[in-house]
Amino acid sequence: CTPGSVKGYAEALARYGTFEWADVVAPAAKQARRGFMVRPHVHWYWAQDGVDTGEVRTLDKLHFSNTGRAIYFRPDGAVKLPGDVVVNTDLAQTLERIAAAGPDIFYKGEIAEEIAADMAANGGLIGKDDLASYELSTAQPLWGEYRGYDIATSPPPASGISMLQLLHILEHFDVGAMEHDGAEHIVLLAEAMKRMTIDKDRHLGDPAYVDVPVARLLSRDYCSGLAAEIKAGLRARIERVDDRSPRDTTHISVVDREGNAVALTHTLGSPSGAITDGLGFMYNGTMSRFDPRPGRAGSLAPGKRRASSAAPTIVFKDDRPVIVMGAPGGSYIAPSMAQGLMNLIDFDMSMSEAVAAPRIVAVSNTIDVSNRIPRYVTEEIEGRGYEVKRSWQSYAFAALHGIQIEDGICRGGADPQRDGMAMAVPA
Repeated sequence: CTPGSVKGYAEALARYGTFEWADVVAPAAKQARRGFMVRPHVHWYWAQDGVDTGEVRTLDKLHFSNTGRAIYFRPDGAVKLPGDVVVNTDLAQTLERIAAAGPDIFYKGEIAEEIAADMAANGGLIGKDDLASYELSTAQPLWGEYRGYDIATSPPPASGISMLQLLHILEHFDVGAMEHDGAEHIVLLAEAMKRMTIDKDRHLGDPAYVDVPVARLLSRDYCSGLAAEIKAGLRARIERVDDRSPRDTTHISVVDREGNAVALTHTLGSPSGAITDGLGFMYNGTMSRFDPRPGRAGSLAPGKRRASSAAPTIVFKDDRPVIVMGAPGGSYIAPSMAQGLMNLIDFDMSMSEAVAAPRIVAVSNTIDVSNRIPRYVTEEIEGRGYEVKRSWQSYAFAALHGIQIEDGICRGGADPQRDGMAMAVPA
């Protein structure tokens, strides 16, 4: 759980970029100094009380550090409201230091010293050696196929495998012939998602520590067997620890004029609340994302990467990228991503339609549905003996952001539930 983003961005730029390091970092520093406006989704996230997850309240995390109290709250002590601006001068200065000195300052230089000193003074677990010895984990993408499209996504311990398994199960059904978000469609999705979740809980972990049977889980024989169970009317049942997956992740999809494509998902896992005085950035809280039970694929171990819900994805047709997509949303990401791709491929939706269409998730024994699913549909599903939970959100479950490329033209879509947007940026 050592902070890795700085080194990751530097490596990506060195391998594939054309800009200078300082020029890439400068706009981020400028944005931190200018500040960002609190938007409705940000405020909603801040206001979560944590009671249903057993975790520390988000407001308490925001209030934990000197920096947090200074930048996230009004002078009267109330958390900032939509329309207020959060200015983070400390973060701007940290970014400017990194821009000037290069990424090594974060891992072996002055910033590393400041991080280690703060950790040592407050019982933290990250020391100078952890920062200095941090190495990137790079891997080849995981490949799957859906109705003639080749799909590249994130390998274990990320959740691209879960998204692909879901698609490989659903390929055995004529999804496009169903009424979108009708009872038959929703029950099929739910049963496939439950089977995906069972395998995720059982097998997904850091491949350096556990054997993740990728080939078997994605094989046609195995997935056709799961599809046969669904066709026979067999209902899966999930036995798991309560889902405490965070929803605070960020995703961007980008295509440039040369056709290069990037799907990038960034997360703190679960914000820790800890901010070193003078540095301005909050440390990740991914220690809390491990399975607390010993002997499991996702159990805690020294040096182990925790399982991630991220599933940034690029879809190819005839070896050319045609869809670039990803989402924030914790354990909702894989099922939402699969639905987004099915909306594009099976239901012939545009990207803006695909990311905004009502979704469902079933990562427990309850089928959670968007509030835009008609009640006559959920009543029919409940009549079949399923428990259905209606979201208070009209746009619910992860937040798909994607680009579709057709005849050299890019068309983007951003899920209305959050504060993202699709735009073309002039060169």
